[in-house]
Amino acid sequence: MILKGKVWKFGDNINTDEIIPARYLNTFDAKELAAHCMEDAENGSAFIKGVHPGDIIIGGSNFGCGSSREHAPISIKGADVSLVIAKTFARIFFRNCINIGLPILECPEVVDDVKTGDELEVNLEEGTIKNVTSGKEYTSSKYPPFMQELINAGGLVEWVKKQ
Repeated sequence: MILKGKVWKFGDNINTDEIIPARYLNTFDAKELAAHCMEDAENGSAFIKGVHPGDIIIGGSNFGCGSSREHAPISIKGADVSLVIAKTFARIFFRNCINIGLPILECPEVVDDVKTGDELEVNLEEGTIKNVTSGKEYTSSKYPPFMQELINAGGLVEWVKKQ
């Protein structure tokens, strides 16, 4: 699977309250959550106004820390973000993303080099990332085949339905 999109860069320790504030947790509707995705993060209002389908979120260390709510990755996926790349992820956030079919990658070099507005091209099967804007290329870990199946199916529930 090859993903292309514009970068929206955020910092370290972006927690689930910044991804989707608790005041919006009265729904699981992905589009309603997406309307408030990253609202409380620095530059969140620009993200809400400017995000387009396929765009990519870049985060620093410990992205998705805080509570284990599934609303956070659902809001990102609902905003039609194709991928999240960070230096590191909170483990429960990582698992919640895989469970709903939202691809995420850890690649510190990309996080250090890219800036908001850069365009990336990511090959999930190969674990390659190209910054189309700068021409730099990076390598991240490839997903194991089973995790690729989950992502391609749209998440764990969809994968189980197909079995």
